[in-house]
Amino acid sequence: MNGQSALRRLSMWIFVACGIWLVGLGGYFMFARPPLLPEDLRYLGSSAIQVEMLLPQLAPWLRNVFTVMGGFIAGSGVLTIFVSVRAIPQYLQGTAAALGIAGVLTVVTMSVTNFVLDSDFKWLLLAPAIAWLLGFLCYAAGTRAEQVIAVVPQINEDVQK
Repeated sequence: MNGQSALRRLSMWIFVACGIWLVGLGGYFMFARPPLLPEDLRYLGSSAIQVEMLLPQLAPWLRNVFTVMGGFIAGSGVLTIFVSVRAIPQYLQGTAAALGIAGVLTVVTMSVTNFVLDSDFKWLLLAPAIAWLLGFLCYAAGTRAEQVIAVVPQINEDVQK
């Protein structure tokens, strides 16, 4: 196995793991996330009782919002897994751009926002962004290695002539 194949495989499995994580996070938002976390209440400067008294329909509304949001997160994870196992091994044109843009719009935006909000989970939510970056760098390095490997035989032929 050459270095390029190892990088390609590593990139694929990192993105598969990120996709599985997204599916799990989506499931959490759809089925388990409470309407307001303790950090939400701190940000609002209110207690759960105060929020319930002022906005009695907020919790059911947020349940619907988080169900939709969770579905989109899980759907993003399914697509990430598909791209990982189908496009990465073939180095399909546009794969790097799709993975880069998807990473910025999903895990990077989530991570940055959680730092801005000073979330209790900010450090934990930095991990998927770092994993995505690592997968992207492995993919890019593997692509570069493939280009170099493809050029070497041509150089050898030219030198022998």
